[in-house]
Amino acid sequence: MFDEAFRSDVDARMAPADAQAQWYPGEAGSRQPVHTVYVPADQFSAATCTQWGEQALALLAEHAPTPAALASAAGLAPDHIVDVYPRLATKLASQPLEDVRIDFEDGYGLRPDPEEDETAKAAGAALAELARRPDAPLLAGTRIKGLQAATRWRGLNTLGLLLSSAVEHGGLPERFVVTLPKVAHVAEVQTGVRVLQHLEAELGLASGALRLELQIEVPQAVYGPQGAAVVAQLVHAGRGRIEGLHYGTYDFSAAAGVVAGYQSLEHPLADHAKAVMQLAAAQTGVRVSDGSTNVIPFGSDVADAWRLHARLVSRALERALYQGWDLHPGHLVSRYAATYQFYRAQLGPSAARLKAYNAKAASGVMDEPATAQALANAVLRAVDCGACSDEEVFAACGLDRAGLLVLARR
Repeated sequence: MFDEAFRSDVDARMAPADAQAQWYPGEAGSRQPVHTVYVPADQFSAATCTQWGEQALALLAEHAPTPAALASAAGLAPDHIVDVYPRLATKLASQPLEDVRIDFEDGYGLRPDPEEDETAKAAGAALAELARRPDAPLLAGTRIKGLQAATRWRGLNTLGLLLSSAVEHGGLPERFVVTLPKVAHVAEVQTGVRVLQHLEAELGLASGALRLELQIEVPQAVYGPQGAAVVAQLVHAGRGRIEGLHYGTYDFSAAAGVVAGYQSLEHPLADHAKAVMQLAAAQTGVRVSDGSTNVIPFGSDVADAWRLHARLVSRALERALYQGWDLHPGHLVSRYAATYQFYRAQLGPSAARLKAYNAKAASGVMDEPATAQALANAVLRAVDCGACSDEEVFAACGLDRAGLLVLARR
């Protein structure tokens, strides 16, 4: 019915669609951290992760020494808190930070060049040592000063010094990310890719060893002058090197004209920007991260800060934002407590639906393969972050990790 000439004609017509499909490979196969922690470069050391965990545990012991006290202090439902509490304590003692950035931008500020040079070298040596520690984070990286004209070469020189120092002192972590702040134009991403390629060649690193992260901190990174969603162009300009898009709460809010008292992760403009980011990154393998709250657990306000942060974390998870920024050791308590409670609450229903889907059994919900994929990914996220164990998942749905990976299409 379809001869070779007709087939060739159809394939030629479909070539643009076939090419575009390659831009959307689907969910990334690597584990996504639940948060990113920014540490000023001059305060960073190989012991930073351990110190943050110790400070978080001390706050937990002082302000929430029991599961019930934690539920009350953080405003969490008591349903799963008994199971959450020991997992939280274990996490804080074993791998308190899942993702860390050595910050040379806002957290470090403008310093004399010789001072920043020395800080970069010291940070590189500490980074190499951190990579060898048992509590090393899942990801590590640095936020340099932006590629805008005024800070371009200061930021790139810092990056080169940090990387060369890390290589000299033993090597980079397995997953290393360079964060570009205040990205507003595709040329910044294209230049970032070129710089990373150059540094890999100069330092003898494997191609693709260095990845980019883009901070969306100005409205023009979401909508450009032609009215197009520029953030989608930013994703694809990365040529497969983009690890994530991170929403910058306060820079973005200020640039959009939001007065200080209303700058929040919950502002309608914040929700809109993050929704556009999520749609632009969907199925590309690029992750979207929520931003931060600047209310920290300190002094007499620990419980109030925990309640706010736990609510914001839960809100983000409900909106499919599985990562956010944490700015203080105390945020680790509310981050993991809210995250673990969210995943443990979802485990029972998700496991039941996965079990019925896998067995092709009759149930009250007729799930499609795409929904089964989402369910499997949610369960894998729960196990990866420590909210539940492989044994619990197998008991609940009869699937081991290999089976979940198949359903998740990773």
